[in-house]
Amino acid sequence: MARKKVELKYITNDSKRKATLRKRKSGLTKKVDEISTLCGVDACAIIYTPDEPRPEVWPSPSEVNRVVSRFKEMPELEQSKKMMSQESFLRQRIQKGQDQLKKLKNENRKKEMNNLMFQSLAGCQSLDNATMIDLNDLAWIIDQNIKEIDKQISKLQGQEGTSSNNNGVATINGEQAQVDNIINGGVFPFVDGANNFQNDPFVDGANIFQNDYRPAPFDP
Repeated sequence: MARKKVELKYITNDSKRKATLRKRKSGLTKKVDEISTLCGVDACAIIYTPDEPRPEVWPSPSEVNRVVSRFKEMPELEQSKKMMSQESFLRQRIQKGQDQLKKLKNENRKKEMNNLMFQSLAGCQSLDNATMIDLNDLAWIIDQNIKEIDKQISKLQGQEGTSSNNNGVATINGEQAQVDNIINGGVFPFVDGANNFQNDPFVDGANIFQNDYRPAPFDP
């Protein structure tokens, strides 16, 4: 059974708060001991509790003094280089969560536009009620697919140039069949969110694609 995620806020119940303090204090010193033993680093712990006049230290007062003295001998800039307060830690966690959310919105938007593209090509959905933002995003997705198809065609044509003359016709027919399968089968592996898109309009995870896509003029 998975453990329930603990909400990080002050525990108002006295008995529950004291019990939590005992458990977490023991776990903290255990982790410091483990990192010191496993990694061979100098580490210590100083814990002030409201019910005790003196702080609890690990592993011993003399060892704590030695580690603290070594820390104070460092330049002031080096001392604060990797320090993190509770506020900065929470800000870092919030920023990380926002970045993850932005990435998921980005991927969902691409999948939504790909789904709209395939449904439109199959005649299952009309674009009459689509917004300008949807149409711009859809145009960008289509443009990326066309570029990928052109790239695949160029690759196949390059392979054709290296083929022998004896089986040239069969090679051309086979390569054309591969291209036809890609186009007619609706299989576009490059539209997955894991691929890198140059000048990706979805980079902020929102609909900011307005007026960014300008198709090339029609050239009959």
